Amino acid sequence: MGSKGDRGATGAKAATGTKGAAGARRPGRTRRALLFGGLGVVAVAAVAGRDEVGRAWWLVPGVSKPREEGELDHVGAGWTAASPANWRLADRPADYRVDRIVVHVTQGSFASSVDAFKNPFHRASAHYIVGQDGHIEQMVRELDVAFHSGNRSMNERSVGIEHVGFVDRPQDFTDAMYGASARLAADVCRRYGIPADRKHIVGHSEVPGADHTDPGRHWDWDRYLRMVGEAVGGAAG
Repeated sequence: MGSKGDRGATGAKAATGTKGAAGARRPGRTRRALLFGGLGVVAVAAVAGRDEVGRAWWLVPGVSKPREEGELDHVGAGWTAASPANWRLADRPADYRVDRIVVHVTQGSFASSVDAFKNPFHRASAHYIVGQDGHIEQMVRELDVAFHSGNRSMNERSVGIEHVGFVDRPQDFTDAMYGASARLAADVCRRYGIPADRKHIVGHSEVPGADHTDPGRHWDWDRYLRMVGEAVGGAAG
């Protein structure tokens, strides 16, 4: 897994933008190999703190959390598997802390976006796609690293949520879409302890090194964050 594999970006521009890995499980000098190839688990444990020892266990090659094909992280979502070439196997949050949500706009239809993430040559995917009717399709498990932001570090620490539409069409951002996405984002925030604010919920255009403009000036951040906060608080209450 070369570094380019985690720098794919979703959306219509991804096909001509930064390329990702040709395969999600291709051998290479990964973080796991670098960490354990020379030192070994015992040596790492000896120099790491107690918290890091537990985290290091999930970096051992061959260690993976139990999972089932098609298992959902968000109740009510549908499931379509993205191509393994468009994401990387991980064990989040045990190996990578999850503390960000990245908001995207597809620059295409629901069907074309699903097809793109299923296409191994697309080199990008997101964890979720939210339709204008409020339907949510999960395509990558939150355990795993989706290639959605164009930045390896951000991919490792974030959940990517795509929204069906075009950045220059405010009518594409429907009430049903805002409501479904806000409930999804609130669910993610609760499970990982992510604050529902603009530091931790960001647009694709705000990711360091990004060359995309989504979600664009028509995305109502004040409304969205208010709805996410209300959904988090409502569940807690």
